[in-house]
Amino acid sequence: MKVLTLVPFCGLGFIPSSAFLRTSPSLGARGNGRFVPSPFVSASASGDPVLSQSPSSRLYSSVPSDNLYQFDDLPPESLRILSHIGDGVVMNTYGKGRPVMVRGEGARLKGGEGPGEGYLDFTAGIAVNALGHCDPGLTSRIILQASTLVHHSNYFYNVPQIQLAVKLVKRSFADKVFFCNTGTEANEAAMKFARKFHFEKRKSASFLRRTFTRRQKNFVAFEKCFHGRTLGALSLTWKKNLKEPFEPLIGGSVRFGKWNDLDSAKKLIGRGTAAVIVEPVQGEGGVNVASPEFLQGLRDICDQTGTLLIFDEVQSGLGRTGKLFAHEHSGVKPDIMTLAKPLAGGLPIGAVLVSDKVADTVNPGDHGSTFAGNPLCLAAANHVFDSLNDEKLLAKVVSDGEWIRGQLRDVLEKTKTGEECEVRGQGLLIGVSLPSVESATEVKKRCAADGVLVLTAGAGNVIRLAPPLNISPEDLRVGTEVISKALMSVL
Repeated sequence: MKVLTLVPFCGLGFIPSSAFLRTSPSLGARGNGRFVPSPFVSASASGDPVLSQSPSSRLYSSVPSDNLYQFDDLPPESLRILSHIGDGVVMNTYGKGRPVMVRGEGARLKGGEGPGEGYLDFTAGIAVNALGHCDPGLTSRIILQASTLVHHSNYFYNVPQIQLAVKLVKRSFADKVFFCNTGTEANEAAMKFARKFHFEKRKSASFLRRTFTRRQKNFVAFEKCFHGRTLGALSLTWKKNLKEPFEPLIGGSVRFGKWNDLDSAKKLIGRGTAAVIVEPVQGEGGVNVASPEFLQGLRDICDQTGTLLIFDEVQSGLGRTGKLFAHEHSGVKPDIMTLAKPLAGGLPIGAVLVSDKVADTVNPGDHGSTFAGNPLCLAAANHVFDSLNDEKLLAKVVSDGEWIRGQLRDVLEKTKTGEECEVRGQGLLIGVSLPSVESATEVKKRCAADGVLVLTAGAGNVIRLAPPLNISPEDLRVGTEVISKALMSVL
């Protein structure tokens, strides 16, 4: 029999003990005749007559459950306790002891052990918060749409959905758009669309052609690439350690070429290849920029072999590189393009942009998604797209990126191991390759201690920077100084 033990929670009231939480099947579930309260709901609100008379009735009494924004007043020790609770009830897919964040504004993110004014977020939520945190225009658009229409079935259109589809088509190579919820979903859909294209193409071919040609169902991707974690997208991803526990995936259907190496690609792309998928700038892989010659060469090979070309711009697209779409730097057009991360400013969304020749082979029932194209996320995405599709902002991204890379190169020249390092990237997607995983980990740690959040990428030895695209000059300067200081002290 489990006994509910209440422990003081930093002057805010009482919460269930961590021992109880570790053994309780779920928060808020009834067990042993007594209601186990969530830490975020007062005991009196739970309706339990026993707990409402107990000390736990004071639980978060100063923080009403319908005013969660007040949690940014919690002291660090309270956030540590909440992190501990999270470790007990949230699956460990991102590591334990994660800081609890409570508020964001602009380039600042408040919570955890961070400074009172908040961290400078040079990750932008992993390239999601392109307009920073809680952009006022985005917030207003979400509130307005939430009070109008949040969801309906996919048997209907909605106005924000049509608006964004028109904008994406007008601004890109595409003729049609499929909306989904994430970048991984977008890449899964791209794989299905590619295979369906070739299935229909083969079905309409002559008997002799069907007899003497291979079905185009395989994929070619590239070393260090990352396309997602679901089974199909994971099959397209390079890192073996990410894939091995979940095999078999789609196995021999995917082959990997060397990055920026056309000769390698030519050996892999053939009449049995459904599509080549490539990131114009690899993010997770270490911020590796595809050369224009490489992308153009892939386009030529695909045209020669009847293979579709897919650009994965989940991380590099929508202004991150200083162009609205990263492939615009090369002038090469794909047959399919996937978008996601920044598109709705933090709400879940993905998009697959396709040419008519692909769209015409996809029929009702071939693919779908319950929440895809919902009016709430699409309303947010319209605001984000309109904000990012701005030449002045894109020019700012270019100049800011050049400035940061120049500053960091100057710093590395002054270090003992500077010759072993490299600064690379496009726009505000920047990688700093360091001599070891240990040095990158230490730089990341020291940046956080001084109030700046950065990421690692590649083999773990690359510092990845992806600040908000509208970051202020002052925040850009301060963040770059902190990163420079960390590099100098570690290297």
